[in-house]
Formats: sequence, C-alpha cells, structure tokens
Amino acid sequence: MHKLLSKTVLAVSITAMTATGLSGCASTTSAGAVGVDRQQLLLISSEQVQQMSAQSYNKSIAEAKQRRLLDTNPAQLARLKRIANNLVNQVSVYRPDAARWNWEVHTIKSKSLNAFVMPGGKVMFYTGIIDRLNLTDDEIAAIMGHEMAHALREHSRERLSREVATQTGIGIAASVFGLSQGQAQLAGVAGDLGLSRPHSRTQESEADQIGLELMARAGYNPQAAVSLWHKMQQASKGEPPQFLSTHPSSSNRIAKLQALMPRVMPLYQQNRH
Repeated sequence: MHKLLSKTVLAVSITAMTATGLSGCASTTSAGAVGVDRQQLLLISSEQVQQMSAQSYNKSIAEAKQRRLLDTNPAQLARLKRIANNLVNQVSVYRPDAARWNWEVHTIKSKSLNAFVMPGGKVMFYTGIIDRLNLTDDEIAAIMGHEMAHALREHSRERLSREVATQTGIGIAASVFGLSQGQAQLAGVAGDLGLSRPHSRTQESEADQIGLELMARAGYNPQAAVSLWHKMQQASKGEPPQFLSTHPSSSNRIAKLQALMPRVMPLYQQNRH
C-alpha cells in the first residue's frame, strides 16, 4: 500500500474510533450450536432500522401489487409460508424476541435469482429463484434460513453503523489532517475494500452458519445447502474474484458448509420430518 494512503487510512481509523468512542459493541444473538459469537458495532437502534426497512418493504409490496406481480401463485406462496413457519419456530435458539416479530412472507413474479428477509422478519422471494433452480423444500429452507439469519444478526443495522463510523472518520480526518478531496476519496475506496467488503463476507459466512442450524432444527436436510450452491454456481455465468466480492466464492462457501455438517446433522436427525 502507498505510504500516503497508509497514513490516510490510519488517520481515518483513529478518528473513526475516536468519534464512536468504541461504544455500541455487542452480539445480537446467542452463539448457537455453530458458535457465532462475534462482537458487532451497533451505533443505530433496532427501532430505527426496522422502521426504515418496513417503509422499503411496504413500498416494494405496493409496487409489485400495482404491477400485478405480487403473490401470483397461491400454491407457491403457501409452500413458502409453511417452510417459513417451521423456521420461525426455531429462531428463539438465537434470540427469543424474534419469535414475536411480525413475520411476513410474499413473492414477486420475476426471473431474478433473488430472495431476502428484511429486519423485523419481512420475507420476500422472487419466483425465478424457485422456478429456474427447481428448488426442493430443503433448498428453499436453506435460502430462507440464510436470509433469516441476516435479520436475526441485524446485519443491516451493523452495516449502517459501520457506514456512520467510517464516514464520520473520513470527514474528521479531512478537516483535522488537511486531506485533499482526492485523498479523502482514496481513503473511502481503501475503507470499502479493506473494511466494508471483508466485513460483508463475514456476515455472509455467519448467515450460512446460522441458516444451516435453523434448517436442521426445523427438520430440513442441511446437505441441501450444498446442493443449492452447486445449482447457483451452475446458474451463474461467472462471479467476481472473492477479493472484490461481498459474498464468499461459491467453492469456498460450499467447503465451509460441508465442514459444518458434523455439528448440524445430529440436529437434523433429531427433528427430521
């Protein structure tokens, strides 16, 4: 790394830590059987994030409804709700309050290979990911468990908190250390590659771990998470290098999932349908 850039990034790091006072560190969930116990930087309240997320989710629903793309397949929606209910019954293992969230499940008719769960338990599946990959119930549970894990761990809240800390740090560094606009932008790029993206990969790995345990406890075969990612790998025309990606590479992800099987398969054997 260039010497000037090193000093800039160091200044940003110091000022960001000073601005946040190293406060707001906690873990939003219990460790579970897979052992997710990382401390998280949480500078924004859950209520603020859930309020913003609810507005975004409701907007997506309204737009899909207006375009007649919302919940167009009742049988498919019922299938997703059944799987979601089975998974929600297990969330108290990680955080008891999540069992009382106002969970919702909807679908949007689209060819996109996408699904998400917003903070507070708002589930959305694009029909393309189910239809194009010909997903089994176990594979749907793998996707849904992964996305639910993001909500349980409040990864959106954590990302927003890190964004606040980073931007505050860059602003202070620019004024205190007299950085030019170009140097400040360079620090922002370094922060994105060195902090934000690796952190996102950490979040993805946590969601894989927690999702695997949720589906196992709900009676869905964790091996389906591996078959799912093989399907995703085949459906993708190519993926960026892991260094520049917010997601782990498919091969790396599959290897880590397989390494977790000894921990979660006994849970599945106890609860299989």
